[in-house]
Amino acid sequence: MTDPFGFLRIPRKAVPARPVEERLGDWREVYAGQALLPLVSEQADRCMDCGIPFCHTGCPLGNLIPEWNAYAAHGDWRAAYERLHATNNFPEFTGRLCPAPCEDACVLTINADPVTIKNVEQTIADEGRRRGYQAPRPPERRSGRAVAVIGSGPAGLAAAQQLTRAGHRVVVHERADRIGGLLRYGIPEFKMEKVHLDRRIEQMRAEGTAFVTGCDIGGEVGAAELRHGYDAVVVAVGAGERRELAVPGRELRGIHQAMDYLTCANRVREGDFAVSPVTAEGSHVVIVGGGDTGSDCLGTALRQGALSVVQLDINPEPGPGRADGEPWPVYPKVYRISHAHEEARGREGSDPRIFSCATLHFEGDGAGRVRALRLTAVEPMARRPLGGSERVLPAGLVLLALGFSGPERAGGLREQLGLELDERGNYARDAAFAAAGGRTPGVFVAGDAGRGQSLVVWAIAEGRSAAAAVDRHLTGSTALPAAVAAHDRPMTALGRLRYGDG
Repeated sequence: MTDPFGFLRIPRKAVPARPVEERLGDWREVYAGQALLPLVSEQADRCMDCGIPFCHTGCPLGNLIPEWNAYAAHGDWRAAYERLHATNNFPEFTGRLCPAPCEDACVLTINADPVTIKNVEQTIADEGRRRGYQAPRPPERRSGRAVAVIGSGPAGLAAAQQLTRAGHRVVVHERADRIGGLLRYGIPEFKMEKVHLDRRIEQMRAEGTAFVTGCDIGGEVGAAELRHGYDAVVVAVGAGERRELAVPGRELRGIHQAMDYLTCANRVREGDFAVSPVTAEGSHVVIVGGGDTGSDCLGTALRQGALSVVQLDINPEPGPGRADGEPWPVYPKVYRISHAHEEARGREGSDPRIFSCATLHFEGDGAGRVRALRLTAVEPMARRPLGGSERVLPAGLVLLALGFSGPERAGGLREQLGLELDERGNYARDAAFAAAGGRTPGVFVAGDAGRGQSLVVWAIAEGRSAAAAVDRHLTGSTALPAAVAAHDRPMTALGRLRYGDG
């Protein structure tokens, strides 16, 4: 166990990020090259090994946090790595990308600072990989059954790895030219270098998972024909239907969806472009949307050399502490600063966000290109414009980070597989992830396609649980763990953290 008095004698100390000026000069991760082990082992010793570990309730994967904290505290990295992977296929992803609701559910949070769980998780994953523990785990025997996974984001990859290890032949079909989904093209390099994704794909190939890229199921490749060639299909295409901003001037050049912008930036890092076709260099940038994707755009624009960057959020500025309606251990909506916000502060000297505001219209320069954005303050919660509060921001590049409203409507995937939509615009399914309606048996839905926009930790949990449901469907029973049911919900609405609305 950990030191029973560690939480009393050791103050919380997060792993320090690299200096802002250094980070803005490259695309490496904010923690790249940091010496983590001594600090992380000491911080893990703060874990109280609670009789009821509420950190489990904050994590949909059910990560065995007190167990791997204890191993990390004693420097037993192999045991810590094994316990970490008992519930999570890709802890190096979640250790970098998850907002760590487990920390807000830590018992220490009642009257002190929580354990740095996210730092410990990332360090265990990275140290285990460095020591050679990330070896392929091919199945001992094959089932003779075949499963197609549509989509290679975190849900699809988790489902594929679990089903391959259960002995099934698994083929992952990806529409893009590379595997990874949002992990590949939506997450900036400074948040997660793609080498971590590439290593996992190599591991999965060595285990027997096959990958097909440039494969548009429901478009160029018929979904019904695909279904006939496999014993089961897992639909993990994400929630890609982008929300729009229907205001005058939207048609002007220089206004882009955030995901298009981030994809271009990531393609530069992949070597597809020498210079991004959509760049912030030399422009005044306005990001519409206060969520995490907006923050990703902010960090990207700063590295591209934007003249200025402003992020708009229709929501009121959160307070520094929990509201009365958000008691421990729920994940509270409080004022948070991302690494990109920290970078903007370091460069500009102030927070780049404007809260409680809404866009009225865009103004053009006479040549069809955006030159300004007119906004207004809005009443908190009611979101009604406040008279006399209008102002104009210069804008040579506008990025819409407004979130998503379910899986993409275009294409024939839904019709060809007989998928139905639920009241939220997602693919309907039962509690065991089977597509609702029963029109095409053997089809399962996992991740954001069925849940709606959410967090990477939920996607992995859904992929693992859907894999267990598929394995049970194919064999009559399963030994695969199922962390969540399809209709489970977090303790608070976490979806806005990833994409935001504004």
